[in-house]
Amino acid sequence: MENAHALVVGIANYQKINRLPETVLKDAQDIHTLLISPQHCGYLPENVELLLDSQATYEALTQALSNLAQRSHQESTVLIYISSHGGQVEFGPHAGEYLLPVDAEFISGASLSQTAISGNQFTEALGAIPAKKIVVVFDCCHSGGIGQPKDANAPTVKAGLPESYYDLLKQGQGRVILASSRSTEQSYVLPGADNSLFTQHLLDGLKGQAIGPGGVIRILDLFSYVQPKVTNDWATQHPILKAEIEENFPIALYLGGKAATPLPTTSPTDAYEYDLFISYNPKDKGDKTWVRKTLFPYLESQGLKVSIDFRFPLGLPEIACRERAIQQSRYTLVILSPAYLESGYSEENLVAQHLGLEESKYRLIPIMHEPCTPRLGLRILFLLDMTDEDEFETNIERLVYQLRQPPVQRNR
Repeated sequence: MENAHALVVGIANYQKINRLPETVLKDAQDIHTLLISPQHCGYLPENVELLLDSQATYEALTQALSNLAQRSHQESTVLIYISSHGGQVEFGPHAGEYLLPVDAEFISGASLSQTAISGNQFTEALGAIPAKKIVVVFDCCHSGGIGQPKDANAPTVKAGLPESYYDLLKQGQGRVILASSRSTEQSYVLPGADNSLFTQHLLDGLKGQAIGPGGVIRILDLFSYVQPKVTNDWATQHPILKAEIEENFPIALYLGGKAATPLPTTSPTDAYEYDLFISYNPKDKGDKTWVRKTLFPYLESQGLKVSIDFRFPLGLPEIACRERAIQQSRYTLVILSPAYLESGYSEENLVAQHLGLEESKYRLIPIMHEPCTPRLGLRILFLLDMTDEDEFETNIERLVYQLRQPPVQRNR
Protein backbone atom coordinates (compact mmCIF):
# COMPACT_ATOMS: atom_id res chain seq x y z
CA MET A 1 0.00 0.00 0.00
CA GLU A 2 2.91 2.36 -0.64
CA ASN A 3 0.74 4.18 -3.15
CA ALA A 4 -2.21 4.55 -0.75
CA HIS A 5 -3.18 7.91 0.73
CA ALA A 6 -5.74 8.81 3.38
CA LEU A 7 -7.40 11.70 5.15
CA VAL A 8 -9.02 10.97 8.53
CA VAL A 9 -11.29 13.57 10.13
CA GLY A 10 -12.97 13.53 13.54
CA ILE A 11 -14.82 16.56 14.95
CA ALA A 12 -16.68 16.45 18.27
CA ASN A 13 -16.01 19.76 20.04
CA TYR A 14 -17.45 22.31 17.65
CA GLN A 15 -16.71 25.95 18.41
CA LYS A 16 -20.06 27.51 17.51
CA ILE A 17 -22.62 24.71 17.07
CA ASN A 18 -23.77 21.66 19.04
CA ARG A 19 -21.07 19.22 20.01
CA LEU A 20 -20.92 15.50 19.28
CA PRO A 21 -19.90 12.65 21.63
CA GLU A 22 -16.20 12.18 22.32
CA THR A 23 -16.54 8.75 20.67
CA VAL A 24 -16.18 10.61 17.37
CA LEU A 25 -12.57 11.44 18.21
CA LYS A 26 -11.79 7.91 19.36
CA ASP A 27 -13.19 6.55 16.09
CA ALA A 28 -10.96 8.79 13.98
CA GLN A 29 -7.87 8.16 16.11
CA ASP A 30 -8.34 4.39 15.92
CA ILE A 31 -8.87 4.45 12.15
CA HIS A 32 -5.68 6.49 11.75
CA THR A 33 -3.66 4.18 14.01
CA LEU A 34 -4.86 1.09 12.17
CA LEU A 35 -4.21 2.50 8.70
CA ILE A 36 -0.54 3.23 9.44
CA SER A 37 0.04 -0.04 11.31
CA PRO A 38 2.53 -2.21 9.35
CA GLN A 39 0.95 -5.27 11.00
CA HIS A 40 -2.44 -4.36 9.55
CA CYS A 41 -3.35 -1.91 6.77
CA GLY A 42 0.19 -0.91 5.83
CA TYR A 43 -0.30 2.74 4.76
CA LEU A 44 2.85 4.84 4.99
CA PRO A 45 2.49 7.25 7.96
CA GLU A 46 3.51 10.24 5.83
CA ASN A 47 0.63 9.45 3.45
CA VAL A 48 -2.09 9.61 6.12
CA GLU A 49 -3.28 12.97 7.49
CA LEU A 50 -5.29 13.14 10.73
CA LEU A 51 -7.39 16.19 11.59
CA LEU A 52 -9.08 16.23 15.01
CA ASP A 53 -11.30 18.96 16.47
CA SER A 54 -9.44 22.31 16.38
CA GLN A 55 -7.22 21.03 13.54
CA ALA A 56 -10.25 20.43 11.30
CA THR A 57 -11.03 24.00 10.31
CA TYR A 58 -12.59 24.99 7.01
CA GLU A 59 -9.20 26.09 5.72
CA ALA A 60 -7.43 22.93 6.91
CA LEU A 61 -10.03 20.59 5.42
CA THR A 62 -10.00 22.26 2.02
CA GLN A 63 -6.19 22.23 2.03
CA ALA A 64 -6.11 18.56 3.04
CA LEU A 65 -8.37 17.63 0.12
CA SER A 66 -6.13 19.65 -2.19
CA ASN A 67 -3.09 17.81 -0.79
CA LEU A 68 -4.67 14.47 -1.71
CA ALA A 69 -5.08 15.66 -5.29
CA GLN A 70 -1.44 16.74 -5.43
CA ARG A 71 0.03 13.58 -3.82
CA SER A 72 -1.94 10.95 -5.70
CA HIS A 73 -2.07 9.81 -9.31
CA GLN A 74 -4.26 7.49 -11.39
CA GLU A 75 -2.88 4.28 -9.86
CA SER A 76 -3.21 5.50 -6.27
CA THR A 77 -5.72 4.36 -3.68
CA VAL A 78 -7.34 7.19 -1.69
CA LEU A 79 -9.36 6.72 1.51
CA ILE A 80 -11.24 9.56 3.21
CA TYR A 81 -12.85 8.88 6.60
CA ILE A 82 -15.12 11.54 8.10
CA SER A 83 -16.85 11.46 11.49
CA SER A 84 -18.49 14.82 12.09
CA HIS A 85 -21.68 16.79 11.69
CA GLY A 86 -23.32 16.62 8.28
CA GLY A 87 -26.38 18.66 7.46
CA GLN A 88 -28.77 19.65 4.73
CA VAL A 89 -30.65 22.86 4.08
CA GLU A 90 -33.83 21.74 2.37
CA PHE A 91 -34.98 25.04 0.80
CA GLY A 92 -34.00 28.65 0.23
CA PRO A 93 -31.06 30.34 -1.53
CA HIS A 94 -28.52 28.21 0.38
CA ALA A 95 -30.25 24.86 -0.02
CA GLY A 96 -27.94 21.88 -0.30
CA GLU A 97 -25.75 19.49 1.68
CA TYR A 98 -22.85 20.51 3.90
CA LEU A 99 -19.95 18.98 5.80
CA LEU A 100 -19.37 21.07 8.91
CA PRO A 101 -15.78 21.94 9.93
CA VAL A 102 -15.02 22.70 13.58
CA ASP A 103 -15.35 26.47 12.96
CA ALA A 104 -18.64 26.32 11.04
CA GLU A 105 -21.11 29.10 11.91
CA PHE A 106 -24.88 28.87 11.84
CA ILE A 107 -25.93 32.44 12.44
CA SER A 108 -27.81 32.41 9.15
CA GLY A 109 -28.02 30.41 5.95
CA ALA A 110 -25.39 32.67 4.41
CA SER A 111 -22.95 32.13 7.30
CA LEU A 112 -23.32 28.37 7.03
CA SER A 113 -22.70 28.39 3.28
CA GLN A 114 -19.54 30.45 3.80
CA THR A 115 -18.06 28.38 6.65
CA ALA A 116 -19.12 24.83 5.74
CA ILE A 117 -18.04 22.63 2.81
CA SER A 118 -20.94 22.40 0.38
CA GLY A 119 -21.84 19.28 -1.54
CA ASN A 120 -20.74 20.88 -4.81
CA GLN A 121 -17.44 21.94 -3.27
CA PHE A 122 -16.74 18.45 -1.92
CA THR A 123 -17.71 16.87 -5.23
CA GLU A 124 -15.30 19.18 -7.07
CA ALA A 125 -12.55 18.31 -4.58
CA LEU A 126 -13.06 14.60 -5.23
CA GLY A 127 -13.10 15.25 -8.96
CA ALA A 128 -9.69 16.89 -8.70
CA ILE A 129 -8.17 13.73 -7.18
CA PRO A 130 -6.70 11.75 -10.13
CA ALA A 131 -6.80 8.36 -8.36
CA LYS A 132 -9.09 5.74 -9.90
CA LYS A 133 -9.67 4.03 -6.54
CA ILE A 134 -11.34 6.44 -4.11
CA VAL A 135 -13.29 5.45 -0.99
CA VAL A 136 -15.14 7.99 1.15
CA VAL A 137 -16.48 6.76 4.50
CA PHE A 138 -19.06 8.78 6.44
CA ASP A 139 -19.88 7.96 10.05
CA CYS A 140 -22.28 10.86 10.57
CA CYS A 141 -25.21 10.62 12.92
CA HIS A 142 -28.64 11.69 11.68
CA SER A 143 -30.05 12.39 15.14
CA GLY A 144 -29.94 15.76 16.86
CA GLY A 145 -29.57 19.13 15.22
CA ILE A 146 -26.55 21.39 14.92
CA GLY A 147 -28.23 24.16 16.90
CA GLN A 148 -30.57 27.07 16.36
CA PRO A 149 -29.56 30.05 14.21
CA LYS A 150 -29.57 33.54 15.69
CA ASP A 151 -31.36 34.84 12.62
CA ALA A 152 -35.04 33.98 13.06
CA ASN A 153 -35.48 33.91 9.29
CA ALA A 154 -32.63 31.46 8.71
CA PRO A 155 -33.55 28.02 7.36
CA THR A 156 -33.42 25.02 9.64
CA VAL A 157 -30.67 22.51 9.01
CA LYS A 158 -31.64 18.86 9.02
CA ALA A 159 -28.97 16.67 10.60
CA GLY A 160 -27.28 14.05 8.44
CA LEU A 161 -26.78 13.66 4.72
CA PRO A 162 -29.33 12.31 2.20
CA GLU A 163 -28.60 9.28 0.03
CA SER A 164 -28.93 11.52 -3.05
CA TYR A 165 -25.76 13.24 -1.82
CA TYR A 166 -23.90 9.93 -1.78
CA ASP A 167 -25.19 9.19 -5.29
CA LEU A 168 -23.70 12.48 -6.46
CA LEU A 169 -20.32 11.83 -4.84
CA LYS A 170 -19.96 8.37 -6.38
CA GLN A 171 -20.09 9.74 -9.92
CA GLY A 172 -16.80 9.05 -11.64
CA GLN A 173 -14.67 6.01 -12.31
CA GLY A 174 -13.51 4.07 -9.27
CA ARG A 175 -15.62 5.84 -6.62
CA VAL A 176 -17.03 4.09 -3.54
CA ILE A 177 -19.08 5.84 -0.85
CA LEU A 178 -19.74 4.06 2.47
CA ALA A 179 -22.14 5.52 5.01
CA SER A 180 -22.86 4.27 8.51
CA SER A 181 -26.65 4.33 8.09
CA ARG A 182 -29.50 5.26 5.82
CA SER A 183 -30.52 8.90 5.74
CA THR A 184 -33.66 8.10 7.79
CA GLU A 185 -31.72 6.29 10.53
CA GLN A 186 -29.42 7.06 13.42
CA SER A 187 -25.86 5.82 13.80
CA TYR A 188 -25.46 4.28 17.23
CA VAL A 189 -22.87 3.86 19.96
CA LEU A 190 -23.76 0.83 22.07
CA PRO A 191 -23.63 1.22 25.88
CA GLY A 192 -20.09 0.82 27.19
CA ALA A 193 -18.53 0.73 23.71
CA ASP A 194 -15.32 2.62 22.92
CA ASN A 195 -16.28 3.16 19.29
CA SER A 196 -19.44 3.81 17.32
CA LEU A 197 -21.16 0.63 16.13
CA PHE A 198 -20.30 1.14 12.47
CA THR A 199 -16.67 2.14 13.01
CA GLN A 200 -16.11 -0.71 15.48
CA HIS A 201 -17.02 -3.27 12.82
CA LEU A 202 -15.07 -1.30 10.21
CA LEU A 203 -12.02 -1.55 12.47
CA ASP A 204 -12.59 -5.27 13.04
CA GLY A 205 -12.84 -5.86 9.30
CA LEU A 206 -9.60 -3.98 8.66
CA LYS A 207 -7.91 -5.89 11.49
CA GLY A 208 -8.42 -9.13 9.61
CA GLN A 209 -12.03 -10.20 10.11
CA ALA A 210 -12.93 -9.36 6.49
CA ILE A 211 -11.72 -12.03 4.09
CA GLY A 212 -8.42 -11.11 2.42
CA PRO A 213 -7.44 -13.32 -0.54
CA GLY A 214 -3.96 -12.54 -1.80
CA GLY A 215 -2.91 -10.68 1.35
CA VAL A 216 -5.21 -7.68 0.76
CA ILE A 217 -8.67 -6.61 1.91
CA ARG A 218 -10.89 -5.57 -0.98
CA ILE A 219 -13.54 -2.89 -0.68
CA LEU A 220 -16.60 -5.04 -1.39
CA ASP A 221 -15.37 -7.78 0.94
CA LEU A 222 -14.95 -5.18 3.68
CA PHE A 223 -18.50 -3.88 3.25
CA SER A 224 -19.85 -7.44 3.01
CA TYR A 225 -18.37 -8.02 6.45
CA VAL A 226 -19.41 -4.71 8.04
CA GLN A 227 -23.01 -4.36 6.82
CA PRO A 228 -24.55 -7.52 8.33
CA LYS A 229 -22.51 -7.15 11.53
CA VAL A 230 -23.93 -3.67 12.16
CA THR A 231 -27.50 -4.64 11.32
CA ASN A 232 -27.33 -7.80 13.42
CA ASP A 233 -26.20 -5.74 16.43
CA TRP A 234 -28.81 -3.03 15.86
CA ALA A 235 -31.66 -3.86 13.52
CA THR A 236 -32.56 -0.25 12.69
CA GLN A 237 -29.12 0.75 11.42
CA HIS A 238 -28.26 -0.22 7.86
CA PRO A 239 -24.90 0.86 6.41
CA ILE A 240 -25.08 1.66 2.70
CA LEU A 241 -22.69 1.50 -0.21
CA LYS A 242 -22.77 3.54 -3.41
CA ALA A 243 -20.23 2.61 -6.06
CA GLU A 244 -19.09 3.18 -9.62
CA ILE A 245 -16.30 0.63 -9.92
CA GLU A 246 -15.06 -1.91 -12.45
CA GLU A 247 -13.22 -4.11 -9.97
CA ASN A 248 -13.30 -5.12 -6.31
CA PHE A 249 -10.08 -3.23 -5.61
CA PRO A 250 -7.80 -3.56 -2.54
CA ILE A 251 -8.26 -0.94 0.18
CA ALA A 252 -5.74 -2.23 2.75
CA LEU A 253 -3.26 -4.98 3.47
CA TYR A 254 -4.61 -8.06 5.21
CA LEU A 255 -2.72 -8.47 8.51
CA GLY A 256 0.25 -6.63 7.10
CA GLY A 257 0.13 -8.51 3.81
CA LYS A 258 -0.22 -12.04 5.12
CA ALA A 259 -2.34 -14.57 3.27
CA ALA A 260 -5.89 -14.87 4.48
CA THR A 261 -6.80 -17.49 7.03
CA PRO A 262 -7.35 -20.76 5.18
CA LEU A 263 -10.92 -21.12 4.04
CA PRO A 264 -13.07 -23.47 6.12
CA THR A 265 -13.11 -26.97 4.65
CA THR A 266 -16.43 -28.04 6.13
CA SER A 267 -19.93 -26.66 5.89
CA PRO A 268 -22.03 -25.52 8.86
CA THR A 269 -23.95 -28.18 10.74
CA ASP A 270 -27.57 -27.47 9.86
CA ALA A 271 -30.61 -29.06 8.27
CA TYR A 272 -29.74 -28.29 4.63
CA GLU A 273 -29.10 -31.27 2.37
CA TYR A 274 -27.04 -29.22 -0.09
CA ASP A 275 -24.71 -26.25 0.24
CA LEU A 276 -26.10 -24.67 -2.90
CA PHE A 277 -28.42 -24.97 -5.86
CA ILE A 278 -27.33 -23.44 -9.17
CA SER A 279 -30.08 -21.61 -11.05
CA TYR A 280 -29.10 -20.91 -14.67
CA ASN A 281 -30.43 -21.19 -18.22
CA PRO A 282 -29.45 -24.67 -19.47
CA LYS A 283 -30.83 -23.86 -22.93
CA ASP A 284 -28.22 -21.18 -23.53
CA LYS A 285 -24.97 -22.71 -24.75
CA GLY A 286 -22.73 -20.10 -23.15
CA ASP A 287 -24.37 -20.35 -19.72
CA LYS A 288 -24.55 -24.13 -19.87
CA THR A 289 -20.89 -24.57 -20.81
CA TRP A 290 -19.61 -22.16 -18.15
CA VAL A 291 -21.75 -23.62 -15.37
CA ARG A 292 -21.14 -27.30 -16.14
CA LYS A 293 -17.49 -27.17 -17.17
CA THR A 294 -16.11 -24.35 -15.02
CA LEU A 295 -18.26 -23.33 -12.04
CA PHE A 296 -19.80 -26.67 -11.04
CA PRO A 297 -16.57 -28.75 -11.17
CA TYR A 298 -14.67 -26.16 -9.14
CA LEU A 299 -17.31 -25.97 -6.40
CA GLU A 300 -17.46 -29.75 -6.13
CA SER A 301 -13.65 -29.93 -6.00
CA GLN A 302 -13.88 -27.82 -2.83
CA GLY A 303 -16.08 -30.44 -1.19
CA LEU A 304 -19.32 -28.49 -1.53
CA LYS A 305 -22.58 -30.37 -2.01
CA VAL A 306 -24.11 -28.95 -5.19
CA SER A 307 -27.67 -29.43 -6.41
CA ILE A 308 -27.96 -28.93 -10.17
CA ASP A 309 -30.55 -29.72 -12.82
CA PHE A 310 -28.79 -32.60 -14.60
CA ARG A 311 -28.76 -34.56 -11.33
CA PHE A 312 -32.51 -34.37 -10.76
CA PRO A 313 -34.25 -37.78 -10.45
CA LEU A 314 -35.69 -39.08 -13.72
CA GLY A 315 -39.46 -39.31 -14.13
CA LEU A 316 -40.35 -36.46 -11.77
CA PRO A 317 -41.79 -33.04 -12.73
CA GLU A 318 -38.89 -30.63 -13.30
CA ILE A 319 -40.62 -27.74 -11.57
CA ALA A 320 -41.08 -29.85 -8.42
CA CYS A 321 -37.40 -30.84 -8.47
CA ARG A 322 -36.30 -27.22 -8.77
CA GLU A 323 -38.56 -26.11 -5.94
CA ARG A 324 -37.25 -28.90 -3.73
CA ALA A 325 -33.64 -28.04 -4.61
CA ILE A 326 -34.15 -24.42 -3.53
CA GLN A 327 -35.74 -25.46 -0.25
CA GLN A 328 -33.06 -28.01 0.60
CA SER A 329 -30.06 -25.85 -0.31
CA ARG A 330 -28.43 -23.38 2.06
CA TYR A 331 -27.95 -20.95 -0.83
CA THR A 332 -29.26 -20.50 -4.35
CA LEU A 333 -26.71 -19.23 -6.87
CA VAL A 334 -28.31 -17.21 -9.67
CA ILE A 335 -26.18 -17.12 -12.82
CA LEU A 336 -27.09 -13.82 -14.44
CA SER A 337 -26.87 -13.22 -18.18
CA PRO A 338 -29.16 -11.74 -20.83
CA ALA A 339 -30.27 -15.27 -21.75
CA TYR A 340 -31.14 -16.07 -18.13
CA LEU A 341 -33.18 -12.91 -17.63
CA GLU A 342 -35.19 -13.61 -20.79
CA SER A 343 -35.94 -17.20 -19.80
CA GLY A 344 -38.53 -18.70 -17.49
CA TYR A 345 -35.74 -19.95 -15.25
CA SER A 346 -35.36 -16.44 -13.86
CA GLU A 347 -38.49 -17.04 -11.78
CA GLU A 348 -36.41 -19.34 -9.58
CA ASN A 349 -34.65 -16.36 -8.04
CA LEU A 350 -38.06 -15.03 -6.98
CA VAL A 351 -38.81 -18.34 -5.26
CA ALA A 352 -35.44 -18.32 -3.48
CA GLN A 353 -35.78 -14.68 -2.44
CA HIS A 354 -39.30 -15.20 -1.13
CA LEU A 355 -38.16 -18.23 0.86
CA GLY A 356 -35.43 -16.07 2.36
CA LEU A 357 -38.02 -13.47 3.35
CA GLU A 358 -40.12 -16.13 5.08
CA GLU A 359 -37.08 -17.34 7.02
CA SER A 360 -35.59 -13.85 7.54
CA LYS A 361 -32.33 -15.01 5.95
CA TYR A 362 -30.23 -13.94 2.97
CA ARG A 363 -30.10 -17.18 0.94
CA LEU A 364 -29.71 -15.82 -2.59
CA ILE A 365 -26.32 -15.08 -4.17
CA PRO A 366 -26.36 -13.42 -7.62
CA ILE A 367 -23.42 -14.15 -9.94
CA MET A 368 -22.85 -11.87 -12.94
CA HIS A 369 -21.72 -14.21 -15.73
CA GLU A 370 -22.40 -11.85 -18.64
CA PRO A 371 -23.15 -8.10 -18.45
CA CYS A 372 -26.89 -7.47 -18.03
CA THR A 373 -29.35 -5.44 -15.96
CA PRO A 374 -31.28 -7.66 -13.54
CA ARG A 375 -34.41 -6.56 -11.73
CA LEU A 376 -34.18 -4.19 -8.76
CA GLY A 377 -34.68 -6.99 -6.23
CA LEU A 378 -31.37 -8.50 -7.39
CA ARG A 379 -29.51 -5.23 -7.90
CA ILE A 380 -29.90 -4.33 -4.22
CA LEU A 381 -27.91 -7.46 -3.37
CA PHE A 382 -24.18 -7.69 -3.89
CA LEU A 383 -23.52 -9.11 -7.35
CA LEU A 384 -20.37 -11.20 -7.53
CA ASP A 385 -18.87 -10.14 -10.86
CA MET A 386 -17.44 -13.15 -12.70
CA THR A 387 -17.27 -11.47 -16.10
CA ASP A 388 -13.52 -10.84 -15.79
CA GLU A 389 -11.47 -14.03 -16.21
CA ASP A 390 -8.48 -12.35 -14.56
CA GLU A 391 -10.51 -11.96 -11.35
CA PHE A 392 -11.94 -15.50 -11.40
CA GLU A 393 -9.57 -16.96 -8.82
CA THR A 394 -10.15 -14.17 -6.29
CA ASN A 395 -13.93 -14.17 -6.78
CA ILE A 396 -14.38 -17.92 -6.67
CA GLU A 397 -12.41 -18.02 -3.40
CA ARG A 398 -14.70 -15.36 -1.99
CA LEU A 399 -17.73 -17.37 -3.16
CA VAL A 400 -16.54 -20.61 -1.55
CA TYR A 401 -15.94 -18.74 1.70
CA GLN A 402 -19.51 -17.41 1.70
CA LEU A 403 -21.03 -20.78 0.82
CA ARG A 404 -19.47 -22.25 3.95
CA GLN A 405 -21.06 -19.61 6.20
CA PRO A 406 -24.57 -19.83 7.68
CA PRO A 407 -27.03 -17.49 5.91
CA VAL A 408 -27.03 -14.01 7.41
CA GLN A 409 -30.15 -13.15 9.40
CA ARG A 410 -32.08 -10.16 8.06
CA ASN A 411 -32.82 -8.95 11.59
CA ARG A 412 -31.89 -9.91 15.08
